[in-house]
Amino acid sequence: MMNQAGRKPRNSLGDISVLYVSVLMRAIAEEGHDAAALMERFGLTSETLTSPDARISIPRFMRLGQAAIELTGNRAIGLTMGELTRPVDAGIAGLAAQCAPTTAGALATLIRYSLLTSRNSRGAASTTGNGEQAHFYSIRPYNVFNYFVVDSVLAAWTRFVRIISGEHRALERVTIEYPSIGLDDAFEAWFACPVQFGARHNQLILAPGVGSLPSRQAQPAMYASLTRQCDEALTRIRGGWTTGDRVRDLLMPLLQGTTPSLDTVATRLGTSPWTLQRQLAEEHTGFRELLDDTRKDLAGDYIRETRNALAEIAWLLGFANPAAFHKAYKRWFGISPGEHRKQFHEEQTRKGIR
Repeated sequence: MMNQAGRKPRNSLGDISVLYVSVLMRAIAEEGHDAAALMERFGLTSETLTSPDARISIPRFMRLGQAAIELTGNRAIGLTMGELTRPVDAGIAGLAAQCAPTTAGALATLIRYSLLTSRNSRGAASTTGNGEQAHFYSIRPYNVFNYFVVDSVLAAWTRFVRIISGEHRALERVTIEYPSIGLDDAFEAWFACPVQFGARHNQLILAPGVGSLPSRQAQPAMYASLTRQCDEALTRIRGGWTTGDRVRDLLMPLLQGTTPSLDTVATRLGTSPWTLQRQLAEEHTGFRELLDDTRKDLAGDYIRETRNALAEIAWLLGFANPAAFHKAYKRWFGISPGEHRKQFHEEQTRKGIR
């Protein structure tokens, strides 16, 4: 996705607000460890954490989370993060959501404006059933670096629902994509409901009647004012997008395991393939060019910023097999992906960057 000046963001895989880093730091302290040492290791300062517009890349946040797990020994630190999360930790979206009239409406509002604090190439969170079910997109393949991301998101949503509704047993069921890591009892105790691992989706479902409960912090005037500000902020984010930007934004989550077609993307944009081709031609680009450029941008960041196996990256970019990815990577960068990763890590080591 391009910014308004037409420049590629620093990391095409996505970034999040330092608001979430602050929650992780509180969780480390809650576990009885020195969060300051980890901040220094990752080059984070108090000024960074108090800057309202500061963000860090998704890969860096995942490495930070894994380091926190190694430091604390708590593989379920995402649940600790959820317990310590407040509505304000979601920024203006959290403030607006808590003012909604009902619990389901509050959860739907929180998730509707999540782009204001989090952008991920893998997809976007969503709700169905008038806010009764909340869905977190797939971040497969799963590993020790991203389990906690799913945990912390679902736990933060749960904590939010508990605050808004006043009900501790607020959920009917939680489903998690990644397989059990042997902490099933701890998860079911924290969520206070059945938790299914190895499921098709990451989601939580509100218990019957909870969604219709009045929000304990409902404030109609503030809800109207704050949601208007959220809408204006979303408009500013998307205001400079070209048709090509919107295509790239759709392509990234669609790539996983397949090559999206022009017809599929046109349908998602609510237009015809011919009209989409014409609009892209007016911007001096085309669908195949955008597909190739999007794969190139993502490939470079996956190689530099993650430890995903090359076969996993090939799948994430929609290549038929690792050999096809290897060939495309050499065309893009003039070097194999494995050698490129090795060179990058050697350079980081020389610079003392972790």
